[in-house]
Amino acid sequence: MTAVTSQASADLALAQRHRHGDDRAFDEVYRRFAPMVYNLALRLSGRAEVAEDLSQEIFIRIFRHLGRFNGRSSLKTWIYRVTVNHCRSRLGRRRWLTRPLAEDDADFGVQLVDERRDPESRTLAGDVGRRVAEGLRLVKPVFREAVVLRDLEGLSYQEIAQVLGVRLGTVRSRIARGREQLRVYLEQTDEAADQADAKS
Repeated sequence: MTAVTSQASADLALAQRHRHGDDRAFDEVYRRFAPMVYNLALRLSGRAEVAEDLSQEIFIRIFRHLGRFNGRSSLKTWIYRVTVNHCRSRLGRRRWLTRPLAEDDADFGVQLVDERRDPESRTLAGDVGRRVAEGLRLVKPVFREAVVLRDLEGLSYQEIAQVLGVRLGTVRSRIARGREQLRVYLEQTDEAADQADAKS
């Protein structure tokens, strides 16, 4: 039995245990996936306090529906799908999405700082992370989802297709368009910063 097959069997067993009333099964799912769910909710919403609320709501949904998990995808992919769908339905257009990031939300889950770097390099990387975070908030949500899942969550194109319920070609198109929107934003902010420096 391969590691993948073994994990799939274990995931199905978890769902069956939950379906039969074993509370420890859900506790195990929560321990395994709580950080992943929170980080994805943060990256899609851009607000720490919103991500906390979304995470609680998502795990309520997972608790209610875990018994229906049938193993057609990995449990990880299924939870990603639940998270993306819930964020999609709850976020919509929110006024706080247009406000500047608060300090608590500064990295938006974008981890670019390497502690092995010198302080100046870490400061620069932190600034880039904040700019990427701000830029992602301006990317159209349907493209942001794909970019976040690929470039920040590290999912494969096939996994993203399963999470979003679309074809591989659609995944590639959404990632390309999202990256392009982000690139334009970063170039504009670079240009604005250069102009400000020139005036000072």
